[in-house]
Amino acid sequence: MDVSKLIEVRRALHQIPELGFEEVKTQGFLLEYINQLPQTHLEIKTWKTGIVVKVQGSDPVRMIGYRADIDGLPMDEETSYPFRSTHPGKMHACGHDLHMTIALGVLTHFSKAQPKDNLLFIFQPAEEGPGGAQPMLATDIFKKWRPDQMVALHIAPEYPVGTIATREGLLFANTSELFIDLKGQGGHAAYPHTTRDMIVAGAHLVTQLQSIVSRNVDPLDSAVVTIGKITGGTKQNIIAEKARIEGTIRTLSIESMQKVKQRIEALVKGIEAGFECSATIDYGANYCQVYNDQELTREFMNFTRNHSKVDLIECTEAMTGEDFGYFLEEIPGFMFWLGVNSPYGLHDNRLEPNEQAIEVAVTHLIDYLHYKSEN
Repeated sequence: MDVSKLIEVRRALHQIPELGFEEVKTQGFLLEYINQLPQTHLEIKTWKTGIVVKVQGSDPVRMIGYRADIDGLPMDEETSYPFRSTHPGKMHACGHDLHMTIALGVLTHFSKAQPKDNLLFIFQPAEEGPGGAQPMLATDIFKKWRPDQMVALHIAPEYPVGTIATREGLLFANTSELFIDLKGQGGHAAYPHTTRDMIVAGAHLVTQLQSIVSRNVDPLDSAVVTIGKITGGTKQNIIAEKARIEGTIRTLSIESMQKVKQRIEALVKGIEAGFECSATIDYGANYCQVYNDQELTREFMNFTRNHSKVDLIECTEAMTGEDFGYFLEEIPGFMFWLGVNSPYGLHDNRLEPNEQAIEVAVTHLIDYLHYKSEN
């Protein structure tokens, strides 16, 4: 394994982040790399901005799928890197540049060392939104190439390099985007009695939304309602006719997700009545939970415990959202955290993962896939 080459790949990918289903340069970069590999037992297909590569096994009895997400986030980068994003307002702030690089490293090995079982490498677009996993699963590609098992990883800034963390069962939460648009009556700031002010209505609603988790969700369950963005108004002396509230919902159970949404809808109806306005709710992209298959995860954890170069942590559930959960709804498999030791967390525009984690992941995945393919 040429680690220096993989680091060069990661840095090149880091400079060209693109949003969901816009990953044209990223797809081109990946295809150029893949096409330079030995093609003897590779078959390549594309779907929108995604790529699927089948590695034909020498004596296959199953197909093992490995997924890497490829999109970035709409953020201005503030790292210390000399190889910062060249796309203004876009950044790989969730580690997908590492995810792609690791997948390419593993694929490079198996393009030269043919496995016994078939392998399927999936470079999936739009994980950050609007969601690429679910529509990708419905394509003819997956009707033809249906994995018997799925594997994926996600970088974890809070864990040291050389660490892998996972658990049987629930790993990541159910998630939903939240967009609420309020419409009232704008007007002159000097005549508020002739208007219906959506800045005031929006402020009241944001405060009320914070009561849902504390007063409507079982304390033994877990849920999050976070408002990350509020927009409204045009000028300081004009009362706002419109306001928009954007946020996210996270729950550990499907039942709690349903209850949270019911309460949101009830509170919004109250705002409509109380402030004489109209409102619409859009839940945007909804991701199901990431639920690790117990038997396969236990096998992987036991394998990892016996791997002298990697430390295993049995972690707790996280409120993170991941559309890899749609793969696991249909195909048994698991996801695990990869330690990258950064003081800044996921979706932080200062995130600087330790690149030594690339070699750790590539080596461990190669060993695991060889082991799985031969047993």
